[in-house]
Formats: sequence, structure tokens, C-alpha cells
Amino acid sequence: MTYPTPKELGYYFPAEFEKHSATWLSWPHKNESWPGTIDKVYPYYSEFIKTLAQSEKVCINVNNEAMKSFAIGHLENEGADLSQVEFYVHPTNDAWCRDHGPAFVINKKENKKAIVDWNYNAWGNKYPPYDLDDVIPTLIAKDYDIPVFYPNIVMEGGSVEFNGKGTLLTSTSCLLNPNRNPHLTQKQIEEYLINYYGVEQILWVDEGIVGDDTDGHIDDTIRFVNEDTVLTVIEKNKSDENYHLLQHNFKQLQQMRLLNGKQLNIVELPMPNAVTYNGQRLPASYANFYIANKFVIVPTYRCNQDEEALDIIQQYFPERKVVGIDSTEIIWGLGSFHCLSQQEPEV
Repeated sequence: MTYPTPKELGYYFPAEFEKHSATWLSWPHKNESWPGTIDKVYPYYSEFIKTLAQSEKVCINVNNEAMKSFAIGHLENEGADLSQVEFYVHPTNDAWCRDHGPAFVINKKENKKAIVDWNYNAWGNKYPPYDLDDVIPTLIAKDYDIPVFYPNIVMEGGSVEFNGKGTLLTSTSCLLNPNRNPHLTQKQIEEYLINYYGVEQILWVDEGIVGDDTDGHIDDTIRFVNEDTVLTVIEKNKSDENYHLLQHNFKQLQQMRLLNGKQLNIVELPMPNAVTYNGQRLPASYANFYIANKFVIVPTYRCNQDEEALDIIQQYFPERKVVGIDSTEIIWGLGSFHCLSQQEPEV
């Protein structure tokens, strides 16, 4: 028996810059994700939540009541508005809610919300176990008593970017990697994206940035800021290993056309200086910003390009305040604010 897809039922995945009813997070607790430094992450993570809570409700997955109390202590230290924070006892393996969290789709005509629960395998089975993370979307749907769709293929929220007008942008380095869905062709993957995210068009770039253990998530390289404008990171230093990768993506973006036939309006965003830890290149990027209702929260890296990046991003969000939060400690976990969060749209 075949069930109707979200697209057939009138659902679609809104752009991140559309109105949210909440932001979802999973409280960080896995020491192996920040070897030896997880305690340094909490002040910056709590500052992220404090900012979000001034803009919208914040829903946080925690493993148990003890973790909830621990989280509350950190949020109180930071002065976060706890009346805007809701905790859900949903045990997780790790903190990367963009990838294991709920993919909310909405049907505006019927004023309905649902969740797509993609399979999750920790970026190609790199970091087992991930069984707890894999069921998070269904647990949230049960709490909300809303429908769940099961595509039964591997997909991660950080690998897809939306303009809210029928276009989805992604990367071949991630979605066509044999460690995700080796049984599917590019065309078959496109059909899943179209049917379960409710879009009309899939645009592909090839590359991710060096140090990205997700095999090239789009949320580290190219982001929609409105329906026809993308910010894309560009490395200016020709001797940097990201230079040619990002130039290649840039040339691909220039060839793209939207559904209405328009070219993309492409805005260049600088890359920060290389961030390394114990000799390892980390995937530091200003593109990993999170768009909340009142703010755009941008990772910064204690370098000269921070202010330039914040200024560029602010130009494209005149109705929101751009806030930079130091991500130097967080990026040791190989992700930043966008990787840690997943928006819940308003219907």
C-alpha cells in the first residue's frame, strides 16, 4: 500500500526566514563530541539560547530531569528568560538537532503541521550509536499529536537549504555519498526531496568545506536569505585548501536558474581564518548562522573577518538584528549554531 506524500497532501517545508513558533535544540552532553572541552561550550550555548528566547519559544530535548536541572543552572547563569524555554525528556545521543531533529512541514490552506522523520545514520555511520537521535522527530510528533511521514531514506537537515518558493539547494558531496543512500540514484533522491519537502526544483553544488565531517553540508557554504538571494562563502587566500572548492561552487551558482527563470542574486561572504585544534582543521564558516524571528545569530571566530561577515549579513536582514556569538569553542564539535538548531514554523 502506498500512502500519499506530504506534497500530495499540500504540505511544504518553509524557508528558515519565515515566521517560527519555536526553535528546537538537543542539550549537549556527549564528551566525545568536544573531547576535553565540553564545559567550555555551555556559556556560549547558553548565550545562544538567551538570544533565541528573546525572539521565540525554545524547546530543548534533555535525557532526564538531572540534565534539565543542569541546563537550567547554565541558563540562569546567563540570564536567559526561562519562561520562554520548554524542556522535553527525549534522550539523545548528541547535540546536532539540525540533523536529527524534526523536519516540520506545514499546510497553510488547512492550517496543519506535520513532521517528516527521515532516517538518520550520524553522517554515514561515523559516530555510533545514534539510535536515540534517530527517533527524536517521532517523539516530538507524539507530544504534539500531529502526523508523521516516513520516507525511509537517510537525510539530514543541514544538507538542504530552502527559498520557500519551491527551490531546494543541496550538495552532491553529501547527498550522493555512498555512505547515505547507496541504493538510490540522483534522480531518485530528487524525487524524495520533492515529495517529502514539498518543493518543485532541486539545485546542486558539488563541494563542502574542508574539515566538515558531514561530507559537505550546504549550511556551511550557501544560504538563502530571501527567495532569490544566496550568501555564499568565498575564500580569498588562493593558497587555502578551501579556495578552489568554493570557487567551483560559485561558478555552479552562477549557472543556476530559479523556477521563474531568474538567476540567483549571489552575495559573497568571507571565510574566517582557519580554525584548528590539536592540528585538526575545523569547519569554521560564517554561513552556519541561524535565522530566528527577531535575530540572525552568527558564529564568530576571534578574527578580523568577523565584523565584515556580520555587516554583510545585516544588510540582507533589515528587519532583524544580527548578533555574533563566539563559536571558537563550539566549532571543536565540528558544527555551530545552525547545526545545533531546527526551526518549527508557524502555520
